[in-house]
Amino acid sequence: MEQLSLFDDRRETAPLASRLRPETLAEYVGQGHLIGPGKPLRLLIERDQVTSMIFWGPPGVGKTTLARIIAHTTRAAFVEFSAVTSGIKEVREVMARAEENRRSGQRTILFTDEIHRFNKAQQDAFLPYVERGSIILIGATTENPSFEINAALLSRCKVFILRQLTEDDLLVLLRQALESPKGFGGQRIAVTEDQLRAIARFANGDARTALNTLEMAVLNGDIGPDGGTTVTDQVLADSMNHRSLLYDKNGEEHYNLISALHKSMRNSDPDAAVYWLTRMLDGGEEPLYIARRLVRFASEDVGMADSQALPLAVAAYQACHFIGMPECSVHLTHAAVYLSMAPKSNAVDVAYMRAAEDVRQSPAEPVPLHIRNAPTALMKEAGYGKGYQYAHDTEEKLTRMTCLPDSLQGKRYYQPTAQGAEARVKERLDEILRWKAGDDSSSD
Repeated sequence: MEQLSLFDDRRETAPLASRLRPETLAEYVGQGHLIGPGKPLRLLIERDQVTSMIFWGPPGVGKTTLARIIAHTTRAAFVEFSAVTSGIKEVREVMARAEENRRSGQRTILFTDEIHRFNKAQQDAFLPYVERGSIILIGATTENPSFEINAALLSRCKVFILRQLTEDDLLVLLRQALESPKGFGGQRIAVTEDQLRAIARFANGDARTALNTLEMAVLNGDIGPDGGTTVTDQVLADSMNHRSLLYDKNGEEHYNLISALHKSMRNSDPDAAVYWLTRMLDGGEEPLYIARRLVRFASEDVGMADSQALPLAVAAYQACHFIGMPECSVHLTHAAVYLSMAPKSNAVDVAYMRAAEDVRQSPAEPVPLHIRNAPTALMKEAGYGKGYQYAHDTEEKLTRMTCLPDSLQGKRYYQPTAQGAEARVKERLDEILRWKAGDDSSSD
């Protein structure tokens, strides 16, 4: 089956976004921090001194377009490589041709879109050729290169971070689409500035979404007697019936958004918590995943300051399990607001981490004999349970028996705060510790 090349737009039938793809830096919109006058990437392209690099940024911000501009300006051989359809065999074939070019004095620039889709073996196959200078690797990715690209390969590439396009950037692109002969420049299109701004807001920083939305609105617009097309508000609304928010349930943005939700609740900001929760649900996140994170938060960040937070979070999880989306969105919102407004204490989480550190750093201490069960005569003879004190036999319901191993006597893992209901827990624990220390006057 024929594979379209990087430059085969089939312009007569290609989507608007493909027809308008810039071919020079002068036509490129956005990323002024990289390709503005005197900026580093612009200088590398203009001087044809491109080195191995990674373009990292969200969809629709111009990563592939920059690669095409480099292809149009460089004197090097330019090769497009698919990270989706190519295996080790194809990698080696391309590398062999690049090695031949190097021996003849010609550079080879290898452009790989979605480079994060390469597995470790495929990335390793690139490494010796990048090191020798046989190829100049240009990769484009929406994923964080720190997590998706081998450290050895990444260390030999300059990472350029492309930012989400602004609303003004998108307005420039939309106006170009209406004026350019490659777009709708030869047609009479009636579209208001407010409508263009609505498209720019809807696109959420993605040039491809903005141009595709404009194209759909124009193609479905009302055609008048003079052959002109009018984009009505209803047609535009129909073309924007679903906002495609940047969200990848398996990618970095997944973790960015759950982090935003968690930290908003920790900061007692219910409005921000509801916003990030809604972003996740609107992006298609599994509600049970969010509910599990709320259950974790209830003990990690609220804990004993409000012990009702945990059963409420568990109830929200069960509600999501019973009825699913979209109905369970209100239960998740209920829980997120409750957790945001609850008093906060991480004393339970800190207690576990302190104990875990001792467990990791210390030998595996034996359980003291006096708190071991002794179900057999042999175990009793060995001293199991000897000296055990049953707290319910005392008036105070307390004993001065120690329960930690000898080497850990006096350790304090749980240190309650004075937040919410944990203030009463703190008073009670202080009272118990004073009594165990021999200050009998502290008990009632």
